[in-house]
Formats: sequence, C-alpha cells, structure tokens
Amino acid sequence: MELRGAEVVLRPVAAGDEEVLDRIVREPEVAAWWSPPDDFQRMLAVVLQGEVIGAIQYQEETDPEFRHAGLDVFLTARHHGKGLGTDAVRTLARWLVHDRGHHRLTIDPAAANTAAIRSYRKVGFKPVGIMRSYWRDHRTGTWQDGLLMDLLAEELT
Repeated sequence: MELRGAEVVLRPVAAGDEEVLDRIVREPEVAAWWSPPDDFQRMLAVVLQGEVIGAIQYQEETDPEFRHAGLDVFLTARHHGKGLGTDAVRTLARWLVHDRGHHRLTIDPAAANTAAIRSYRKVGFKPVGIMRSYWRDHRTGTWQDGLLMDLLAEELT
C-alpha cells in the first residue's frame, strides 16, 4: 500500500526505517507528545522526497454498530509548521473514508498541543471535548489532558 498526498507519501515501514523513526520520536519537540512505540511496523512511514520524516498510524473499530477509525501522527521537528502533518493526516483520512468505508474518524492530541490541534482542524476535525488526565507524560510521570476530536466523512476537506 502506498498513499500519495499533495507532498508526502505514506507507505509501510520498511527495513531501516525503524532506526530513523526511533531517532525522530526521541527529539525533544516530538518526545513532548509521544512515547517511543513498541512496534514501528504497525505504522506507515511519512516520506518526503524519498526521506522518512515521520510516521502515521491508524486503528479501526470493526464492530458494525460503532465502526470508525482513529489516527495519530508525528514528524521530525525540522518539518513542523510546513503543512506536511496536515497533508499526511488528510491523505490517510481520505483512504480511511473512501477506501475503508469509515463514516467517522477520531484523533486525540494532547490538549496543550496547539500546533497539532490547528493542523487537524485544517483537515476538518472538530473538538468533541476534553478527556481529563487522559495520557501519562513519560518524561514527568504526570497525567495530562487530551482533546478528543472527530471528523465525519462529509466534513473531510
């Protein structure tokens, strides 16, 4: 599977990507919001002009009464603020809606991660509410709030 966005390509993590992704997720600007994952193989690499610049993941709820998908993304700090995260999220969201048949998507950034929230809004995600003490900051051990956001298929921009 390879998904092409306006600027980025999403593809399965390949041999050699894990070391790059591990280095990215440990950058201070990324580590503020992400813990190093146990398994990068369950993600898609975000690639810009042949270079792995981050990863994106999704989970699908398959129960027909609650069918939806959730996603999350991280990029190396040197590519923050360039619209590439927005492109990656929009590209995966389109695939989840058009090819996988999901009518609703969710994403749950840290409530304090204003840059991520702004990016997700550009794709069409809307705030649902604050999830109090939602995630544990691996650096401090303290619980932090998350913002639940969702997107209906017809709201995808």
